Amino acid sequence: MGKVAVATTVVCSVAVCAAAALIVRRRMQSSGKWARVIEILKAFEEDCATPVAKLRQVADAMTVEMHAGLASEGGSKLKMLISYVDNLPSGDETGFFYALDLGGTNFRVMRVLLGGKQDRVVKREFKEESIPPHLMTGKSDELFDFIVEVLAKFVATEGEDFHLPPGRQRELGFTFSFPVKQTSLSSGTLINWTKGFSIDDAVGEDVVGELVKAMERVGLDMRVAALVNDTIGTLAGGRYTNPDVVVAVILGTGTNAAYVERAHAIPKWHGLLPKSGEMVINMEWGNFRSSHLPLTEYDHSLDSESLNPGEQILEKIISGMYLGEILRRVLLKMAEEAAFFGDVVPPKLRIPFIIRTPNMSAMHSDTSPDLKVVGSKLKDILEVPTSSLKMRKVVISLCNIIASRGARLSAAGIYGILKKIGRDAAKDGETQKSVIAMDGGLYEHYTQFSEIMKSSLKELLGDEVSESVEVILSNDGSGVGAALLAASHSQYLEPGEDSETS
Repeated sequence: MGKVAVATTVVCSVAVCAAAALIVRRRMQSSGKWARVIEILKAFEEDCATPVAKLRQVADAMTVEMHAGLASEGGSKLKMLISYVDNLPSGDETGFFYALDLGGTNFRVMRVLLGGKQDRVVKREFKEESIPPHLMTGKSDELFDFIVEVLAKFVATEGEDFHLPPGRQRELGFTFSFPVKQTSLSSGTLINWTKGFSIDDAVGEDVVGELVKAMERVGLDMRVAALVNDTIGTLAGGRYTNPDVVVAVILGTGTNAAYVERAHAIPKWHGLLPKSGEMVINMEWGNFRSSHLPLTEYDHSLDSESLNPGEQILEKIISGMYLGEILRRVLLKMAEEAAFFGDVVPPKLRIPFIIRTPNMSAMHSDTSPDLKVVGSKLKDILEVPTSSLKMRKVVISLCNIIASRGARLSAAGIYGILKKIGRDAAKDGETQKSVIAMDGGLYEHYTQFSEIMKSSLKELLGDEVSESVEVILSNDGSGVGAALLAASHSQYLEPGEDSETS
């Protein structure tokens, strides 16, 4: 009996030791895996670093590319497109004007009543309509007929406030946010469709011509006074309310910038110089790239797997379309190499673009003690049932690294534009007031992003100059801006007011 008891004790002792050893081994494995998580996090942070010296290099590279793009077509990754807008709204405009804003699956028609300096926008009415999916891949005539049908019905609802003097034609500004080669203020050929549109017979055609033909088919008498993209619309809307606006930047799903350039500083402009001496340039800055941009392995893989490899590199690291996807890619590496979410990689984590930037913003903004929002987002989006506080803190750190890099590079781009137009330093001891009009959901709704961008711009400019540089939100600038550009380029302007080239 005694021998059995001893044997049992020995067996138990061995079992206890084995269990203890297993616990120790698991702890060591766990600590080893956690060390790998921290290693991946630190490496990512280092690769995304944007010290002020690097931001200055990016800004200088932006300025160099701007010069090259203005010198010749195809001379730079920046297209530096001439918009033919040489007369931004001044606030003196009166009368009523229409706008048509086509930039995606929805479009808007709008009319605004302008009352001059005193009353500004007296009244504004608009109607938003979805484009049926079959028209996004059909024929050009079908799409423009549908748009004009909505526009004509909207015109038919004009109230007494919107009264045209006898013999006067309605005028419209057309915001068309697809790649276009502008040939005049009110004409431009479609280069290609994006955002799910694919209408082959419209490519290479003048989009204003297509719109006018559709108007003629229904007997709608309206002059298209200006064809602009959303960034130039934002610049016009910003200038209307603030005469010091010189730059517009959109930070939304995509990103772009436009600014006011001195006409004589555009070597590739071969026409007569405008009377104003100015020309608005559409930079298409999303396509900027430079060896100074802090790119990571995740950015390279995202780019190579994208529909446009090697293109839109700046856009892929600063815009709302991509920030959440970068977060997903880092989390996937942590899950695969360090069992961040446990032994099994969450299947949802393998789905590209499943983490949208608004979700990333919500997690980044979480200030609850246990980071409850982060936990619920991981559960809802990735179906991760539980997550520890230290895991949630890692997610917050990743959000901060990704947003900070994007915001600081956006600031460097703006600083590069200000350098190009000589607004980055005091001249003869005096500083000109410079206002940047911002639009886009990323800037408007992702508070950490916009705050970091503004503080980084101040860091680059220095205290003295930054006092004369203001960043403002120009909400819905693009829609109103198109109507305002129709007004500032109206065929009915008094002599001496016209914007025709001299």
